[in-house]
Amino acid sequence: MTIERIDTKQRMSRIVKHNGVIYLCGQVCTDSTRGITEQTQTMLMKVDALLEEAGSDREHILSATIYVKDMSYFAEMNAVWDSWVPQGHAPARACVTANMAREELLVEISVVAAEK
Repeated sequence: MTIERIDTKQRMSRIVKHNGVIYLCGQVCTDSTRGITEQTQTMLMKVDALLEEAGSDREHILSATIYVKDMSYFAEMNAVWDSWVPQGHAPARACVTANMAREELLVEISVVAAEK
């Protein structure tokens, strides 16, 4: 069985594919000066782009782990999430509070998906 690594750097690969399963590295927003709504929106846009590059889409997400800086952002983040996930295709999901790599980051996501 082969493992395909896409955009590999010293510490991580952006995408890893193995046995029909796609693993994305953690994704954060494009502009960390924005609030939780925009950070979540742009983070999920990056997930969409990576899934497309890997041969998948949001209907094929198997699981997602969402890291939120503070649970006071939970409802706003979920409002964006709920409108992004296709109805009937909700993945297994966990959401936890976490210290972020940079102080201004409010949310991060790690995704596992199946190939189309």
